[in-house]
Amino acid sequence: MWKQARSNYGAQVLRKRILKTVSMVFLFAVVGSALAWGLYKGFDFFAGDRNKLQGLWAKGDYPGAYAFGKEALQKRPLDPFTLTVFGFASYQLAGAQITAREVGVYLDDCIWALRKVIIQSSLSVDPRLYYVLGKAYYHKGPLYADLAVTYLEKARKAGFTAEDLAEYLGLSYAGIRDYRNSVVAFSQALEVTAKNPSDLLLLAIAKSYLALSEKDSAKAYLMRCIDSSRDAKIIVQARLLLGTLLASQGDSSGAEAQYTAVIAMDDQNADAHFQLGELYNSAGDPIKARSEWRKTVKIDPTYGPARARLSL
Repeated sequence: MWKQARSNYGAQVLRKRILKTVSMVFLFAVVGSALAWGLYKGFDFFAGDRNKLQGLWAKGDYPGAYAFGKEALQKRPLDPFTLTVFGFASYQLAGAQITAREVGVYLDDCIWALRKVIIQSSLSVDPRLYYVLGKAYYHKGPLYADLAVTYLEKARKAGFTAEDLAEYLGLSYAGIRDYRNSVVAFSQALEVTAKNPSDLLLLAIAKSYLALSEKDSAKAYLMRCIDSSRDAKIIVQARLLLGTLLASQGDSSGAEAQYTAVIAMDDQNADAHFQLGELYNSAGDPIKARSEWRKTVKIDPTYGPARARLSL
């Protein structure tokens, strides 16, 4: 749950919902399934070790389950129950880390463990394993978006349902620039939360429509996002996008209204000042344009486009 393939929306998700905790009911069900499968296949797993691992998991002691699972895998590296608990504990611990490097270590352990379970049980894979593996790949970053799509689709096609499955599919499809399927997935996610859709989801749908050059649809979702959101950062993102969209359609006054609204919320927004300068320049008012560009550079001395306009 860390960074255009992913887009600003993906970054917002990481900040607001870093590695969202999977419900205990769901996780116990998966662990129970793995245990039943392992016993059915005749794995020689010590009852004492199994009970200890279950106990750690039941208490929510993810560090303990991770450490004990890692130790147990030294003795039985292919045991599906141990691999499943270890994989899910790794996923949980990833959400508690601060640095991207630490998060990556636990996600790698999650992926390593769950893939081993899946390889062993290729004819009878619990689709929930696909689901978590797909989410883990998504959170590995944009270079893994194709694998996220692969496993999340496997979960969906196997009949698995989860409230955030369609949303993760939409994010992952956007990560591989398949914006048509991204819109389809996001629309399905919107149906799940029809009564109270998240502002992030509305923003994501708008961005996918923009990537498809379907401006009217993008405009509708941006306006809906602005009207419903209570998050200033998200509103700023939506207004900046809407301003750019309106400017591209020749609606200079509408675009100016969006940029000035952003500045009213955050006078230190370099993008809004720069875009206002662009509007004034196009309208034949170089004095006001240069004033906005100077404000841009004052806010961000490294802002290349504004420096180029000022010939700095």
